[in-house]
Amino acid sequence: MLLILVSIIILLLVAGCIVTNQSSFGKKSTGKRLDRIKASPHYKDGAFHNLEETSQFAEDISVTGIFWKMLTQRRKDKKPKQAIKSEKTDLHQLSVDENVLIWMGHSTYFIQLDGKRFLIDPVFSGYAGPFSFMNHSFEGSDIYKVEDIPKIDYLIITHDHWDHLDYNTVKKLFPKVEKSITGLGTGAHLEYWGQDSQKIIELDWFEKADLGNGFRISGEPARHFSGRGLRRNGTLWMSFVLESPTQRIYIGGDSGYGKHYSEIGNRYDSIDLAILETGQYSNNWPYIHLLPGEHQQVIKELKAKRFLPVHNSKFSLSQHAWNDPLVETLKQNSSDIKILTPQIGEKLIWVNDEKEYQKWWEELE
Repeated sequence: MLLILVSIIILLLVAGCIVTNQSSFGKKSTGKRLDRIKASPHYKDGAFHNLEETSQFAEDISVTGIFWKMLTQRRKDKKPKQAIKSEKTDLHQLSVDENVLIWMGHSTYFIQLDGKRFLIDPVFSGYAGPFSFMNHSFEGSDIYKVEDIPKIDYLIITHDHWDHLDYNTVKKLFPKVEKSITGLGTGAHLEYWGQDSQKIIELDWFEKADLGNGFRISGEPARHFSGRGLRRNGTLWMSFVLESPTQRIYIGGDSGYGKHYSEIGNRYDSIDLAILETGQYSNNWPYIHLLPGEHQQVIKELKAKRFLPVHNSKFSLSQHAWNDPLVETLKQNSSDIKILTPQIGEKLIWVNDEKEYQKWWEELE
């Protein structure tokens, strides 16, 4: 019996090694990149750490119980009953002088700003995970493909989770990308997958990069975690402040509530547009994703004029209803902050935007 048990354990370990050695799982940092990681004040004992003590799960819950519940309890409202409504903008036909944002579902969006083009966390493969049978996108939400993307000045990757960094997508995008910007360590994945190391800008929290012509990007903290395989927190999870000659945009990435928001707000006069995650939350993991009701405080602390809710309407990675993020975001709004809720693919011109957006998700309930 003992021999059988040992044999099963060995087989599982071998299978795990084979799976995680696939190219899509990326590469660990080595050499000068690893030396730079080790020099970071946010890295110790072989891993990056949040600024505040952060547990991935709530203290009073069973981790095995969470996963069992997610496997066995199938909520019918986790996916829309009909195809997601969308309005596909032809990016190739946009004038480069037009300041515009196109949300592509979940945390993927295209920004054209003061003559530069940015693409954030693109996932165009139709699923969010290491295998194609996992976490399929909602019907109608995956309308953009690599072929629809024009030349990109900067590809921005907030962290290396599968729903933000998609192997198949970025490999196809590299010929269109002038440079990539990401957190410490994530560049090892990009270089391993074929991007020239000279085209990769890796930032630590509180580091800045001058992009020229009045553009600057600042690496800012988030309260989250990273990892694509068994090892966690070997790369740094980021938020960013992108500054152009005319605008300042906060790219929130994934983050739970923390003191970093007020500190970011205090470092800048104001934020023209804050892009924050609003989905895949749970009381089972309250420290690594924003919960409904917390966004108003975050927007206030960031001193943001406008708010675009993302991380929703494409994948179901939690137990809440698919449309809860947008329903709750609007329900909890008690301020005069402008909330922008475009359809996937709809042209969003956020500067002085007073447009009243339709509650398109209500038609799909």
